[in-house]
Amino acid sequence: MTTKPEKRTSRSAKILYRPWGLAASIIGGIIAGQVFQQVWKRVDPEATDDPPKPLQSEYPLAKILVAALIQGAIFSVVRALINRGGARAFERWTGEWPGD
Repeated sequence: MTTKPEKRTSRSAKILYRPWGLAASIIGGIIAGQVFQQVWKRVDPEATDDPPKPLQSEYPLAKILVAALIQGAIFSVVRALINRGGARAFERWTGEWPGD
């Protein structure tokens, strides 16, 4: 198993990446929310409203936990894709990796 050499990051690259990373995170959250809504409609076809929230007493705990599990997985995957893609784009534009 070979590992790639670690890329160096300058302090200025980290600072310049912050606004880009923040914007990407907001857009990623919106996208993840839309994806979750569509997935939830398929998981629970009889649902007419939004997925259940923890404080809604009319839903059983199992349904709330399934919704939270799916939502968390989707948000984590979308966040990883957005962050990684944003970092790669930043590196192509500036020649520096913004992480670490």
